[in-house]
Amino acid sequence: MSQEIKLAYGEKMPLEMHKVRIVQKLNLPKVEDRYKFMNEAGNNTFLLQNRDIFMDMLTDSGVNAMSDRQQAAMLIADDSYAGSETFNRLSAQVGKMFNTNFFLPAHQGRACENILAEAFVKPGQTVLMNFHFTTTKAHITRLGGTVEELIVKEGIDPHDLSPFKGNFDLDLLRERIAALGAENVAFVRIEAGTNLVGGQPLSMENMLAVADICKQNGIMTVLDASLLQDNLYFIKVREEAAKDMSIEDITLKIANAMDIIYFSARKLGFGRGGGIAMRDEALCLKMKEFIPLYEGFLTYGGMSVREMEAITVGLQETMDFDIISQGPLFIEYMVKELQKAGVPVVVPAGGLGCHLNASEILPHLSHAEYPAAALATAIYIASGVRGMERGTLSEQRNPDGSERYAELELVRMAMPRRVYTLSQVNYAIDRIKWVYENRDLIGGLEFYDEPKVLRFFFGRLRPTSDWQEKLVAKFREDFGDSL
Repeated sequence: MSQEIKLAYGEKMPLEMHKVRIVQKLNLPKVEDRYKFMNEAGNNTFLLQNRDIFMDMLTDSGVNAMSDRQQAAMLIADDSYAGSETFNRLSAQVGKMFNTNFFLPAHQGRACENILAEAFVKPGQTVLMNFHFTTTKAHITRLGGTVEELIVKEGIDPHDLSPFKGNFDLDLLRERIAALGAENVAFVRIEAGTNLVGGQPLSMENMLAVADICKQNGIMTVLDASLLQDNLYFIKVREEAAKDMSIEDITLKIANAMDIIYFSARKLGFGRGGGIAMRDEALCLKMKEFIPLYEGFLTYGGMSVREMEAITVGLQETMDFDIISQGPLFIEYMVKELQKAGVPVVVPAGGLGCHLNASEILPHLSHAEYPAAALATAIYIASGVRGMERGTLSEQRNPDGSERYAELELVRMAMPRRVYTLSQVNYAIDRIKWVYENRDLIGGLEFYDEPKVLRFFFGRLRPTSDWQEKLVAKFREDFGDSL
């Protein structure tokens, strides 16, 4: 929860609109240990142990702080395997929020993607989307489908200041439907907002236009609402047509245009779960059988009932503008502070996190040397702050084994909601500035253990030179005995 406050003797700053009532001890290892831990983890930030991390900015998924109301709601959970009142409360809240009649629970967003792909993707079909997400694409291609990205050209320009860089290119959408044939399009997926290109949002106008085009062609629309709370904030503050609308009204206007809405509650709802919502019973029946097959019974879908109660309250809180503003305002603050130091970042500030432009920070490294992954390891060694590679390492190889180079080489410094204070964010900013000043020391990485699927999760890499030892030595030279 945050509001931007103008100071009497300074610039604006985000002010936390909550107080912390439960604290958790953090650890900050010394730089030599951070270097050791990073290499033990195969230079993959996913494989670091939480005990060795000071600030975890890997993701905003499942790591957001719950409110007091969420914690209290967990105590009334109904443990019934079937016919649970907990499910009824969650289903009712989803229905109220999205104006839907049917809800299928799942343990998280990628479980929903699996079910959607199983139910609707046939070999040879194409799923059109503004931009892909790693697990979404993996589920579609696993079943013989293909993915096409139709994002506006501004979306992959990290310098473009357009307010809605996650938008679909509507002309291209029409062209691709005509070229493919509507019968060969499994569905159109709208990701609000875009994870892999800097958390950039879509406008309400663009989403409604996409839905209209799909209806004209008899194609199903699927909204990935996992990052919807940030997108709602940006629509409210950046889109003229929405400035006088409530968050509830914006949500309903978008939801009413969609055929299916799915979400990861690890992001939307401040809990750990997910689900699929729709108004059409026929669509529900096509997916329903996969819930007990892959997830659990229809009234819990692999989720803990306590988490379901927390998600119910979390979805209510998502309709509170003060609550959903905290992430975007903290991210904007981080982006602006790094810009002042000349650090290349994706602009305008989006949702999810601050995205560092590794291609420009490390222009001496090629895509094949995984510059975003190298930058993420350098930041951890210099700070104990864990970010996430969102570049070529996060892509799948082409069928012939060659690399598919990413449009953008980014390091995402995610901003978990209601977790870190502004002083901690300032620490991360300071260490990123130092890494940028010493960027010429940073070298590349290469795989020595590369999984065939989702390699960014558990693949292992090694430095291509002794650049990390040089970075540690420079840290000691500049910071003395400080951690």
